Amino acid sequence: MTISPPIALTIAGSDSSGGAGIQADLKTFTALGVYGASVIAALTAQNTQGVAGVLPVPPDFIALQIDAVAGDFKVAATKTGMLGEAAAVEAVCDGLERHDLGPLIVDPVMVATSGDLLLAPEAIALVKLRLISKAALITPNLAEAAKLLNARMAVSLEDMELQARDLLALGCEAVLLKGGHMTGDEAIDVLVGRTTPDAALKLAAPRIATRNTHGTGCTLAAAITAYLALGEDLPNAVGLAKRYLSSALAAGRAFTIGHGRGPVDHMHQIRRR
Repeated sequence: MTISPPIALTIAGSDSSGGAGIQADLKTFTALGVYGASVIAALTAQNTQGVAGVLPVPPDFIALQIDAVAGDFKVAATKTGMLGEAAAVEAVCDGLERHDLGPLIVDPVMVATSGDLLLAPEAIALVKLRLISKAALITPNLAEAAKLLNARMAVSLEDMELQARDLLALGCEAVLLKGGHMTGDEAIDVLVGRTTPDAALKLAAPRIATRNTHGTGCTLAAAITAYLALGEDLPNAVGLAKRYLSSALAAGRAFTIGHGRGPVDHMHQIRRR
């Protein structure tokens, strides 16, 4: 008997604290039953209190990692996270053009939860120009959406819908604009697609009171990628991923890991079983 699980690929930065980036993505892939492969675009020295340093991976080596994975694996879906520098964005875009790596989820990581900058200003233009146009879905938070649009940050659900539709003009197939940084009893995200831009889907979940929110954006994008690799269509993948993140946040409330904003509990489902 042979087992061939779906393969999901993450192209992102390494988080030495294990709560975000490559580490969060691989934990999420594992928890949801897909095999995770990775391409490391940058190394970070960080913990729950902040980022102490970032070491970019040479673009030639990013390309070599992509070619190595694509040359051996049939990748069902791919996500990008922290890329760091313009040269890394170029290397990733070139690799995506050389290989079929399944539908692409772009999490346009720019700033860490701690406020540390994770994407060089000159790289933002390349993300807009080359990377986003390759995406089946982008998953910006409110601050990232404002940065991509050179606009003020959305302060209402109506603002979010307008900005999500504006982001479609960058060339992606769909946008999930995350409203987790707003206030209220619910965390509401807005999903719009190129085929039905006027039909915004609002996904609400109870807001969970916890300080352990490190890596939530990475985790949500990784979960969407995993569910796409498992064969779900995009709206279902987004809905299931949001449910997984909510349960990971709830389970992680009891974590005492580090002295700052701790991680969510990526492995809560496995731990229960």
